[in-house]
Amino acid sequence: MQALQIFSVIPKLPPSLESLWLLAYNYWFAWNDELEQLFADIDPDLWLKSEKNPVWMLNHVPQTRFDALKADRFYGERLNLLVASLRNYTSAPSPHLFEDVPPGSPAIAYFSLEFGVSLCLPIYSGGLGMLAGDHLKSASDLNVPLVGIGFAYAQGYFRQYMTPDGWQQERYPDYDFEQMPLQRALTPQNELAKVYLAIGDRPLVAQIWLAKVGRINLYLLDTNIAENPPEFRQITSRLYGGNLEMRVWQEILLGIGGVKALRVLGLSPQVIHMNEGHSAFAGLERVRVLMQEERLPFEVALELAAAGSIFTTHTPVPAGNDRFPPSLMQQYFETYARSMGLAFKVFMALGRENPQDDREEFCMTVLALRLSRFNNGVSKLHGKVSRKMWHRIWGQFPMEDVPIGSITNGVHAPTWVAPDLGRLYNRHLGSNWREDPDTVRVWRQAATIPDTELWRTHERLRARLVEFVRVRMHAQLTAQGARSSDLQIVESILNPDTLTIGFARRFATYKRARLLTQDMDRLLRIVHDADRPVQFIFAGKAHPNDQGGKQLIKELISLFRTDALRLHMVFLEDYDMEIAAHLISGCDVWLNNPRRPLEACGTSGMKAMFNGVLQFSTLDGWWDEAWKPDNSLGWAIGKGEDYEDPAYQDAVELQTLYKVLESDIIPEFYDRGRNNIPSSWVRRMKDALVEFGPRFHSHRMVQEYLATSYIPACRIHANLYRDDFASSRELSAWRMQLMTKWGDVRITDVTSQTATTLYVGQSVTVTARVFLADIPPEYIRLEIYSGTLGQDDSFADRTLRTMEPDGPTSDGWQRYKGTLPAEQTGRLGFTVRAMPVHPSLPIPHSLGLIRWAEQ
Repeated sequence: MQALQIFSVIPKLPPSLESLWLLAYNYWFAWNDELEQLFADIDPDLWLKSEKNPVWMLNHVPQTRFDALKADRFYGERLNLLVASLRNYTSAPSPHLFEDVPPGSPAIAYFSLEFGVSLCLPIYSGGLGMLAGDHLKSASDLNVPLVGIGFAYAQGYFRQYMTPDGWQQERYPDYDFEQMPLQRALTPQNELAKVYLAIGDRPLVAQIWLAKVGRINLYLLDTNIAENPPEFRQITSRLYGGNLEMRVWQEILLGIGGVKALRVLGLSPQVIHMNEGHSAFAGLERVRVLMQEERLPFEVALELAAAGSIFTTHTPVPAGNDRFPPSLMQQYFETYARSMGLAFKVFMALGRENPQDDREEFCMTVLALRLSRFNNGVSKLHGKVSRKMWHRIWGQFPMEDVPIGSITNGVHAPTWVAPDLGRLYNRHLGSNWREDPDTVRVWRQAATIPDTELWRTHERLRARLVEFVRVRMHAQLTAQGARSSDLQIVESILNPDTLTIGFARRFATYKRARLLTQDMDRLLRIVHDADRPVQFIFAGKAHPNDQGGKQLIKELISLFRTDALRLHMVFLEDYDMEIAAHLISGCDVWLNNPRRPLEACGTSGMKAMFNGVLQFSTLDGWWDEAWKPDNSLGWAIGKGEDYEDPAYQDAVELQTLYKVLESDIIPEFYDRGRNNIPSSWVRRMKDALVEFGPRFHSHRMVQEYLATSYIPACRIHANLYRDDFASSRELSAWRMQLMTKWGDVRITDVTSQTATTLYVGQSVTVTARVFLADIPPEYIRLEIYSGTLGQDDSFADRTLRTMEPDGPTSDGWQRYKGTLPAEQTGRLGFTVRAMPVHPSLPIPHSLGLIRWAEQ
């Protein structure tokens, strides 16, 4: 039996409370403590039950409560002040000017398969989504004209629960978007926005939801509608669910459908930012649209699209990058390639490291790298790892010249700082610390926080964490049918005055969740120390298909349930933003021990840092560039060594972990003065806030994207668009001519007028003869490539110095001359190279053309 008609029944708010809906439908509440408290004060229990979802809560508050609340004058004044604050916040004009972008229009579209914006928008799984959510929030606070593109997952990422023996199980709730802070997006004609595209030769329709994230609009595609067949309705069902074919469908929808969605919504951002390779098809779709609508050749359209594209890679291992077999690509892209006038083999070459290998799979990361002129990893070390991973694409270049830079991730402090600490920061950092773009000035003031205030606040947060863990553990054990005696013990687990170490992350093998437990004698000794005990809290999920990760969790839980450890070590199930918020604010130390260099960045430690939690980590990801040898801001496991034998690495680093823990961390935590405050420890907390606060804030990260990628890309893109794409056509023609002539460029007779020994401060004059192959000199840059040499005569480092034309030779070649200074002692070597340059080419390396001097 089905209903003849369907109605949406909503509560009738008194006129004085109607503006609660305005606040409820903007995720600004996710980083505004006053606003969250405003909703919590309506009904604290219902607020927690709603998982901090104001729309669901308002729809379930008894009408009598609203009737009573309208008489509360103080509540009404708070409501009006917050509504005024939100309106002032969202109506402020953007200070960032982009060429040819009208005020109020987005300049950048940010594509991501997941976004971690709020607990009540469950479209995230881990670090990638958290980073994307923080990116949007900082873009909002900094008033950057940006929109987000993602998916509205009907079941999100899985919710984790454990069987009585500790084996991970997954459940997938069905989310009701009508009960979430989401609205149906509208076209400029005020119609419901829908996207129409094809998956192979079959039509697909997606409706679009709008999530307001402060000043930022996040548009989410949803295929769970009647127009689609059952299998296509599943495309936006689960994050990272389904088989390889489902992943292709999802990435077609995100990339191609995302670009179409922008057009349906009447938006035309000049720049796209692809957060990981999942959205790389967006670059292809932009090329196809330019070819069809502007009648541009493929080469011209590619240059134009790539000039306005940014790509961020997050994956430091080859297996973590999406790859699709040729047969699957042919099934879904042969017609698409034909619509672009490309032979399928040429199309496939766009996603292959070796374009000539017809057996190689199609890699989304390779496609994104080829279709972007601004590429970056997410930490300095990850940038280096990425250049090594993708060196084959630019095989003629030295590793350090592969055009993949690095912009280290940051986290959105207002989201992750605990409310208690936030109020402390209000007093000592200034009330505008949440939005102030001058993060250096803001966090410098952390040094003025009195030790007593900071430490007492931290102790309250640790006590609150212990209480939270006890409540969660009681619920976990009750759900598993635990005995009453086991439930009674829960009231005694952990101690609010004990050194507390947190370990929470995805349970992938390389993160080594069991490293600590490999020496049980030392572990038992430190947790049972009567005078200086230690306790540990673990949390995290294994991918549903990762049986090894699930086994790892099971082993840990079994170990933690033993009589020796059950009061001192716990595992919290269903790790999410709520658990994370308690852990990163209540722990004393954040433990992270991945195998270097497999952690791209690792932002959970940054979140903990903003709450005064000290770091203890291998030198991987962000900690590799943050840690100092004097260990004044935290502790390192090892010195950044690289190992070939993982077992040997584990053994060495296990010993280092315990040595630092026993000799440095534990004694310093328990070294108390007369006021029972660990002065040295608190000094570390404040020093970390002063130094790391500006460096690892997502405000800094977004500002770096603005300066190095967004604004340059927009400027170049606007220039290429002008005068009927004249610059684009000229650039494409130049590139084609260059490709045909470049093979004839030669560099010979490289000489230096000096002896074999130099003193520091002396210079060498370097000359060379160059055959330009009819390429105008302004389009070729000649450089001295120099550096100190290792024992095998390879370059240990490198410096580039430009050489200038010094007149033609009698045989039609060109002389070049440059100066090479000897700036440090050691063995100095050099060679000479030529590269093509063009005013509209932001990164010369992207062409993959280089010529080295002949021996």
